[in-house]
Amino acid sequence: MSIYSFNAKDIDGTNQSLDQYKDKVLLIVNTASKCGFTPQYEDLEKIYEAYKGQGLEILGFPCNQFNAQEPGTSEDTKSFCSLNYGVTFPLFEKIDVNGAEAHPLFKYLKDNAPFEGLDLNHPTNKILDVILKDKYPEYTIGNAIRWNFTKFLVDRNGNIVGRFESSFEPKDLIPHIESLI
Repeated sequence: MSIYSFNAKDIDGTNQSLDQYKDKVLLIVNTASKCGFTPQYEDLEKIYEAYKGQGLEILGFPCNQFNAQEPGTSEDTKSFCSLNYGVTFPLFEKIDVNGAEAHPLFKYLKDNAPFEGLDLNHPTNKILDVILKDKYPEYTIGNAIRWNFTKFLVDRNGNIVGRFESSFEPKDLIPHIESLI
C-alpha cells in the first residue's frame, strides 16, 4: 500500500485518486476555518504559488473534530478559503482524522509518520496540551492527530518524510520542501 492507493472526494464531491499526484511532492494538511491556526492558509497558499511549478501539491482536508472549528458545508469552506486567503490548492470534503470514522488516508499517514511530541516550550503548544487533556484526552494517545493544521510531507515517490504539528509554521517547511523538489 502507498499514498497513491487512496481516494478522496474533492471539495465539490468528485472522487479523486491520489494516484494523480505521482511524481509530485505533497503536503497533506488537515484544515479548519475557525481555528487559531487558520491564518496558516495564507502561507500555505504562498508556498503553493511559489513551488507548484516545480512539482509541489498541497492537499487540504477540512476537519471538524477539534472544537467544531469547521462547522459549515463544503461550499462554505470553499468560499471562506477563496475569499479570505485566495486558496487555489486542492481542497477536499470534510473528513475525520481520528477515531473509528477516520479517513483511510489519515489512518495511513498516522501509522507511517508517528507523533513525536509537542514542544511545550512553545506557548501555543502549552495551551493546546491543556485543551487536549481536558476536552480530547483520546487525542493525546499514540499517533492521533492532535489538532488542525497537522502537516505531512510526502516525497515524489510517495514516501512520508515528515510530520509537522499544528504550531509548525508553513514557512518553516520551505527548506524541507526545497530538499525534495
